[in-house]
Amino acid sequence: MKVTKTDIEDVLLIEPDCYGDHRGWFMETYNADKLNAHGINTVFIQDNHSMSAVKGTLRGLHFQNNPMAQTKLVRCTKGAVLDVAVDIRKGSPTYKKWVAVELTEENKHQLFIPKGFAHGFVTLTDHAEIQYKVDQFYSKEHDRSIRFDDESLSIDWLTEEVILSEKDQNSPLLIDSDANFIYGEI
Repeated sequence: MKVTKTDIEDVLLIEPDCYGDHRGWFMETYNADKLNAHGINTVFIQDNHSMSAVKGTLRGLHFQNNPMAQTKLVRCTKGAVLDVAVDIRKGSPTYKKWVAVELTEENKHQLFIPKGFAHGFVTLTDHAEIQYKVDQFYSKEHDRSIRFDDESLSIDWLTEEVILSEKDQNSPLLIDSDANFIYGEI
């Protein structure tokens, strides 16, 4: 398993070892011991799976406020997505910076996104499926989102037209958000 720091130190790209032959392939998508060896000591308690039928579907930017903030381990199991993590920890040296990684069923890469980050993705293919682990249960009370096209973030989603949910269409800008993350306090 290869773990690489991204441009934001706390967001990590994980490349699981994949073993293949004429029958197909095998890989460990999660191994606590191997992740612990790389300093990832998160205990995941819930798995989520979503499918987006149409290329250009954008989900995000989502997060849960404290005390129900979530760390995520995200992978694409069908198709391809551009996965984005945005640092929304006030006082962070990378506040409002973002990392975008292409996750595909072919490359089998995963993105580790810690608490204090907003997360979103746009589908690069039809019928894209995402699976991700979280370390905190879903809490409607703490569920939040910010605008995917917030000009203060200037995220390059690699597409001009996107398909959004009503929730994502009506999300506030980061400046108007009640995100309660402080760098060093998570």
